[in-house]
Amino acid sequence: MTARKRWILAQSIRPAASRAVRALSPGQWLAVAVLGLSGVAAFGLAPGTTLDTAPTREINRALPVPEVRSIDDRLAGYWREERIQRGDTVGSVLSRLGVNDPDAMAFMRTDPAARPLYQLRPGRPLTVETGDDGLLLRLRFVTGSGDLLSVVRDGQHFAAATTVAPAAVHWKMAAGEIRSSLFGAADAIGLPDAVTIQLADVFAGDIDFYKDIQRGDRFSVVYEMRYVEGEAVGAGRIVAAEFSNRGKEFRAYLWRDAGGAESYYAQDGSALRKAFLRSPMEFSRVTSGFSNSRFHPILRTWRAHKGIDYAAPVGTPVRATGNGKLLFAGVEGGYGKVIHLQNSGAYSTLYAHLSRFAPQLKPGARIAQGEVIGYVGQTGWATGPHLHYEFRVANEQRDPLTIALPGGEPLPAADRAAFMAGIAPATLQLALARTLPFPLAAASD
Repeated sequence: MTARKRWILAQSIRPAASRAVRALSPGQWLAVAVLGLSGVAAFGLAPGTTLDTAPTREINRALPVPEVRSIDDRLAGYWREERIQRGDTVGSVLSRLGVNDPDAMAFMRTDPAARPLYQLRPGRPLTVETGDDGLLLRLRFVTGSGDLLSVVRDGQHFAAATTVAPAAVHWKMAAGEIRSSLFGAADAIGLPDAVTIQLADVFAGDIDFYKDIQRGDRFSVVYEMRYVEGEAVGAGRIVAAEFSNRGKEFRAYLWRDAGGAESYYAQDGSALRKAFLRSPMEFSRVTSGFSNSRFHPILRTWRAHKGIDYAAPVGTPVRATGNGKLLFAGVEGGYGKVIHLQNSGAYSTLYAHLSRFAPQLKPGARIAQGEVIGYVGQTGWATGPHLHYEFRVANEQRDPLTIALPGGEPLPAADRAAFMAGIAPATLQLALARTLPFPLAAASD
């Protein structure tokens, strides 16, 4: 027996300890952990260690007494906002806002200054302040033109006024892919029409948006959007844009010089706008091209057609393709109502079969590129409404769709450094816009 006891005492304690550890319950494990942490905390400082007392200082300040408002003041009015819905009337919107005020309704129906209220656009907000009894105290509404209409109650009387509201300008980005047309792609991404037209105008010197664009062309654009009272009221200028046409990249940046003049330039400072636009109309269809032999539909004979015919409805605006001076505006044989412009150097342009002229045309008048000078008609020898456009060099007709157009004036060397610094934020935004995913809606164009 004595020998067995000695053998037991001589065994290692490790197996027994392992069995004891395995036998611990979850609660016992938690207790062990707490004790372990307590031990660490207890021995975190050496015995006898004392901590310095943080210095304190007493500060007394006189705080303003809160303004106590009467119950009548606190309940003077409640501001509410409601979005215009399709089919809404002023009465239905005000009813949803809790307005119960026949006098206010009668005023807004009869006062001319409140008339913009009846041009409601779905999605626009209408904000009112009402009293406890539902009487209208104040009304605020951003009109379609971006002005702020206010109606204010003074006792039993009302006054309406429209003011030019301060607008905040922010940049917006968009990117699209051509499936059928530029406007189709722009509509798919919600790009405002005003921006789409600018986009075509910016690149008009390099791209004919009727003839040159094809499926798969892509564009990215950074443009200004104006906001009044937090609501978008209209698009501003394009700040930066790029267009990939048939594998070739075009980029444009807006630059405002010290005098406030605006123009678009490529990143190297070369002018984006050529001395002449490719087309005298923003969007149209070529019905007859430049040819040395064409069957004339009226004379019934073969003869040269030294111009381009663009089909368009009567009244479609016709713009000058380049800066110039008015030589003639009147009736001239088969041309009907025609305009001759003397452009820079040996260049001149002619616009025929017009229905009428722009009112500012006077002999010798200076005309700017892109300025509307007349409207499409069917005067002279014309079988349908269209514009006949001629581009002449030394008074000889040349094909405006194939001739190499003269370039515009590049950015002055003195402005290059400021230009590069100025377009840096737009360059970053344009790169970000380039990464935007194209909407699925674009594929259905």
